[in-house]
Amino acid sequence: MSLDAPTYDAALAPPAPPASHAARNRLVIALLLVSTFVVILNETIMSVALPHLMADLGITASAAQWLTTAFMLTMGVVIPVTGFLLQRLNTRPVFVLAMTLFSAGTLISAIAPGFAVLIVGRIVQASGTAIMMPLLMTTVMNLVPPETRGRTMGNISIVISVAPAIGPTISGLILSVLDWRWMFLLVLPIAIGALALGAARIQNVTTPRKAPLDVISVVLAAIGFGGFVYGLSGLGEAAAGGESATAWTTLVVGAVVIALFVLRQLALQKADRALLDLRTLASKSFTVAILLMVVSMMALFGAMILLPIYLQNVLGLTTLETGLLLLPGGLVMGLCSPIVGRLYDRYGPTPLVLPGSAIVSLVLWGLTLIDATTPFYLLLIAHLTLSVGLALLFTPLFSTSLGSLPPQLYSHGSAMIGTVQQVAGAAGTALFVAIMTARTASLATGGSAPLDALAGGIGAAFLCGAIISLFAIVAAFFIRRPAGTPGMAHGH
Repeated sequence: MSLDAPTYDAALAPPAPPASHAARNRLVIALLLVSTFVVILNETIMSVALPHLMADLGITASAAQWLTTAFMLTMGVVIPVTGFLLQRLNTRPVFVLAMTLFSAGTLISAIAPGFAVLIVGRIVQASGTAIMMPLLMTTVMNLVPPETRGRTMGNISIVISVAPAIGPTISGLILSVLDWRWMFLLVLPIAIGALALGAARIQNVTTPRKAPLDVISVVLAAIGFGGFVYGLSGLGEAAAGGESATAWTTLVVGAVVIALFVLRQLALQKADRALLDLRTLASKSFTVAILLMVVSMMALFGAMILLPIYLQNVLGLTTLETGLLLLPGGLVMGLCSPIVGRLYDRYGPTPLVLPGSAIVSLVLWGLTLIDATTPFYLLLIAHLTLSVGLALLFTPLFSTSLGSLPPQLYSHGSAMIGTVQQVAGAAGTALFVAIMTARTASLATGGSAPLDALAGGIGAAFLCGAIISLFAIVAAFFIRRPAGTPGMAHGH
């Protein structure tokens, strides 16, 4: 099947559901949204806690970032398999699998005796989270007609932005009065409750079909994406005076294995046996949206790891103060998301992604100017503005990318988006920490005071993000509403 011609676009709309199905569909989407909220909350709950854990567990910044990086990396490795799972299994068993893994990982993290077991817990948690995100996206694409998809994607964006917003704040509140283990102990009953409710109430809304699992592809994905991000992370430690040869070797090996993974998918998809069907990339709208998402995720996750380190280690704020400072940005993103969704349904993506990418870039350029004396309220304004820019990007990118695919590729498209998001986020985190560590070490060697050196290192990392963000502005000019989608012409 070729996606070069635009003829498939007219047939994208799922048929309008009968009244009895409409109520069922709303319940399924609501349960998936609530459960996704819980799992995403735990993805970001660690960001404020990293400096705290560095002191408590006696680990470096490069090691601590693995609590976030290992989570994202596991998602990047597991998500390609979800394309297979979503085709092969029904909605309820996939949901139960996801929430069981997440709950088990939360329990392991809560009782972890040290850093190594905590990493294992985070990896198990991430395996559940990895399945949850594409399940939500694919279900929405199958159940919601195109003319109201922007609104539904806006609701998804609320979940995706408010959960990260309150994650650091909850983390700060917990750490101000309790041990770090309570970050997991408090989430555990909510996760188990969501699992029980979903198992009882979620109905199967998709039709499974026989899909083969290519084990070689799974192994290639794990080695390729794992090696690539591990290599990037190793460059951070090498910058602080560690061994750089190993980091470069793993980076190159990772890149080569990713290339082999891509070649294998191209060969397998001719017989409809690919783990991750790359025919999704034959759609220009999908490919450009994916590229823009890569830049956005690198900026978002890089900022999410650098800002707490800056606020706590340079400005001397507590974990609670840091959490409260980062809360308004996420809430603003949540408030903007439904408005952005409605604007997308009416006007399409271009009037949203162009200003969105420009705002993100401007904020990152502004953050390159921070030093050891920058007032905290300027960081608050920067984070609020960055959140508005990202809100203008995410809903249109989700809607445009998946909306430009035929229904049989929705599960692969959702898996592709999830994989790219997580690997880009992990790469962004590793890259920003590597630059921060290298520049801080260089300034400290040159005689700068420790706080000035760290502030200079963080500013240098933001400079890297600012340069990358310029590519997002260029990509934004090429984002188009999928052809044949109703809504814009009629002003819905």
